[in-house]
Amino acid sequence: MNKFWLTTPVILGTILSGTNEAIAQTPDVLKQIEQYEREGQLNQIDQVTNVNQLRDVSPTDWAYEALRSLVDRYGCIAGYPNQTYRGSQALTRYEFAAGLNSCLNQIERLIASSEAVSREDLDTMSRLAQEFEAELATLGGRIDNIESRTAFLEDNQFSTTTKLAGEAIFALGGVVTGTTNDGEDDIDNFTVFGDRVRLELESSFTGEDLLFTRLSTGNFPDFAEETETFQGNLAFTQPDDNDIALEVLFYTFPLTESTNIFLGAAGLAADDLANTVNFLDGDGGSGALTAFGTRNPIYLSPGETGLGIVQNLGDKIEISAGYLAGEASDPSDGSGLFNGSYSALGQVLFTPIDSLSVALTYVHAYNQSDTGTGSNLANLQFFTEGSVGEAVPTISNSYGVEASFALSDRIIIGGWGGLQKVTSLSTLDGQLERGTQDVWNWAATLAFPDLGKEGNVAGIIVGMEPWVTESSIDTLGDNEDTSLHVEAFYQYQFNDNIAVTPGVIWITAPDNNDANDDLVIGTIRTTFTF
Repeated sequence: MNKFWLTTPVILGTILSGTNEAIAQTPDVLKQIEQYEREGQLNQIDQVTNVNQLRDVSPTDWAYEALRSLVDRYGCIAGYPNQTYRGSQALTRYEFAAGLNSCLNQIERLIASSEAVSREDLDTMSRLAQEFEAELATLGGRIDNIESRTAFLEDNQFSTTTKLAGEAIFALGGVVTGTTNDGEDDIDNFTVFGDRVRLELESSFTGEDLLFTRLSTGNFPDFAEETETFQGNLAFTQPDDNDIALEVLFYTFPLTESTNIFLGAAGLAADDLANTVNFLDGDGGSGALTAFGTRNPIYLSPGETGLGIVQNLGDKIEISAGYLAGEASDPSDGSGLFNGSYSALGQVLFTPIDSLSVALTYVHAYNQSDTGTGSNLANLQFFTEGSVGEAVPTISNSYGVEASFALSDRIIIGGWGGLQKVTSLSTLDGQLERGTQDVWNWAATLAFPDLGKEGNVAGIIVGMEPWVTESSIDTLGDNEDTSLHVEAFYQYQFNDNIAVTPGVIWITAPDNNDANDDLVIGTIRTTFTF
């Protein structure tokens, strides 16, 4: 029995360090193994040929002689990448059986090659094999089952290079109360039901690159026509009459270990290149319900085709830059990759500690100043097209600061501030004076991850959507009144694939006009992911 108890801890260590394949077949520990692999803890070194290679094993250890004996005689031991053995770690009976099976296989190989194996060791192994016969049989059955399932997946897989993902949103939404036209016209209360559907193909040819393709469709309407303001616009609107179309197509690949390049043929946006530093940014499918609550509006300038680069300087600094053209495929005059509308983005992201991120963002744009959020006057091209029949050409410079700080695993605070300097470039045949607008926006966010259940999220967003604080375009002026955006939601995660998010959006002084009654929008978003 002494030999048995000396040999047992050695087999335990073998299991933890040298039996990756056997353990990986055991479904009970798959999640733990995946975690070890991510942490780089399960990749073993070459087979130990001398027990002194293990830094945490010394001659004074009670099992030292047993370890040395098995290394010298049977080569049944391996270590961790940092040359440690960790013989004191706990293990399950299945893990023990997997390690025992590995050692039995090694001894069988020695016997087959006519190498000496002591009778005492054979008797010990025989007793162990009998004691763990049930576990070994179970492992064998599970291995056969996994091999069968793997063969089926190989024969029926979608692609060896492409992963298919999808998202479908079913949503109820409507206006509860509000007025327009200086408070003279009530907004008819209404409730609509619509959808937004996305299919995404993520292809990789080297394991490090990504060809991203998104097909999308939907019929959920934009409420701006009824509310006569962009304020409170929902983030998952997709008024496409359920006609499917290509929405995004870009390719990204690593130039170096710290440099990624983006090439966008369609739908490449600022938030693809730069971290928006908002925990509640779920691109409409999760998190914030409104476009304004999703991210700082300066990221929302429309883009389409272009080039981007993301450079990491160590673990704490990330630099993003990109050029996004709006009409790159149009050969007509005033369009094309360099002659039409465009945005040029630059951002520096600081992450001094894991719980804190701060970004400084700059966007220079031509004819891409409208963000689709805030007051009508803050969307100058839209405003002039509606008032004088033609969108005025503009140039804009936008500055933003974004921050997020995790007070704990369950409380995250954040926010942003942004300034756009929008300059009109034409008088539109004397219908408009040339000048510059100062367009400000800000928000504060509060998130409660895993509230009530793992995967749930509660969020509160308070801020002011873009509004014109000062203007040298005398014929237009500025927004004299201030308007507050208040948004609250609770995302309940039924399971890994279904989430339901009820929420409410409250806008004071809609379109920055105190004469209008407060606007209240309610919605229930159900998101299916696969």
